[in-house]
Amino acid sequence: MRLIDFFDRGAARHAGRACLIDGEASYSYAEVQAMSCHIGNGLIAAGIAPGDKVAVYSPNAAKAFVAVLGVLRAGATWVAINARNSLADNIAFLELNDCRCLFFHSSFEAAMDEIKAAVPSITRCIAIDRASPHGPDLFDWMAAFDSSDPDIAVPSDAAVLHMGTGGTTGRSKGVVLTHRNLATMIANFGMAMPYAEPPVHLVAAPMTHAAGLISFPLMAMGASNVVIGSADPLNVMTHIEKHRVTTLFLPPTVIYMILAHPRARDFDYRSLKHLVYAAAPMSVDKLKQAIALFGPVLIQTFGQAEAPMICTYMTPAEHLVLGDPEKEKRLASCGRAALFTPLAIMADDGRLLPAGERGEIVVRGDLVMRGYYKNPQATAEVSAHGWHHTGDIGVMDADGYVYIVDRKRDMIISGGFNVYPSEVERVLWAHPAVQDCAVIGVPDDKWGEAVKAVIELKPGAVLDEAALIAHCKGALGSVKAPKSIEAWDKLPRSPVGKVLKRDIRERYWSGRERKI
Repeated sequence: MRLIDFFDRGAARHAGRACLIDGEASYSYAEVQAMSCHIGNGLIAAGIAPGDKVAVYSPNAAKAFVAVLGVLRAGATWVAINARNSLADNIAFLELNDCRCLFFHSSFEAAMDEIKAAVPSITRCIAIDRASPHGPDLFDWMAAFDSSDPDIAVPSDAAVLHMGTGGTTGRSKGVVLTHRNLATMIANFGMAMPYAEPPVHLVAAPMTHAAGLISFPLMAMGASNVVIGSADPLNVMTHIEKHRVTTLFLPPTVIYMILAHPRARDFDYRSLKHLVYAAAPMSVDKLKQAIALFGPVLIQTFGQAEAPMICTYMTPAEHLVLGDPEKEKRLASCGRAALFTPLAIMADDGRLLPAGERGEIVVRGDLVMRGYYKNPQATAEVSAHGWHHTGDIGVMDADGYVYIVDRKRDMIISGGFNVYPSEVERVLWAHPAVQDCAVIGVPDDKWGEAVKAVIELKPGAVLDEAALIAHCKGALGSVKAPKSIEAWDKLPRSPVGKVLKRDIRERYWSGRERKI
């Protein structure tokens, strides 16, 4: 199936149901389907051929979603650029991916001259929400074209989406995802999160990442997608209650902010069926608090742009282990391998390791990307030994639960000992004064690298460095415990909420070589 076919499946069964809700605006499946056909035909008339790259540069908005569906309808490839990225990063990504057409929101109109000058491959621009000197208004423009389905045939291995890599280590590479890749993701999603009735999905995180990707399996089920501009905690809580939301994705950092919010218990969350948390490790203690607040609805997934969204998952039922110390350990895992995605733990020499041994988490199968766009060397490197290398160090237990130890590149070597920051971070997260944290290695004449923690305190809390270090020593021993701790007002984060350890390291490693 083409990716657009999953939307059409939902439209066929739920034509009159609200598909997209954005403030006071609401569009039914029948309306969105017709609009996507208008846009698809308009793109074809503008010379956009199957496989041509088309981007949508917009904050979360219903019309931006409609534009994405129109891109798919034309058989073109959607270039996903995050509105929260820097302009320089988005220009670089548009240029890397040979973008030919750009749908843009008025909030980026001031940047359009710079974008067009830097990316000469863009030959057509269309304004999403109002007419602009740089392009016509979307609804006015598309009205000139037919509403019949252009029904562009594309092979299952054709590119449908170019996503950027996480961006936590530098400039993004272009991940080429095919219709087959996303059909496999949708199959994994259906196994992880079945629904008897059409869901209500709150799109709070950027639609160019997980919140957008999970819209496709949900739209196949006839979901109503409530689109909001930001994942501000109060905004999220208000919309869950107002729209009786059943499904949403949030990174752990937003869940932490909700847990710390003074009004967290003022709202009704009983409609929730699946609160998906992913994109970063989550504190077990805060996970328990989230289950207590939201109910037995949390579901964890593990994936990455190269193997989107669901390589592993842990269902709400698998979270219900409180009171059983042996089973409680699984709350630190990211679940078990998804049905359609083989997963293993691999040694550096390519050997697959048995349960209990640490190595790199590797996956293969139809979920894995076609490759990095115009980067065969990086594609080959990440595909060694016939598996996709995630860059995450992990271990699998005898029951198949996968535990992410850390990112391979984040490991600290202190006095000859390997220290995995996530182990230290989990202990810090459990402290009542700590809202969030990041652990890195910093230059040290004696140890080579010393373990350092940078933390965000909860409102009203005060840093007691000695007490916090003692807390870590008691749980981890002196080798892994931080040698120093600093409190920052806010940790630097990527547009999708991941803590940017590279930015933290830069403060301590500038002018020094980190040999990892």
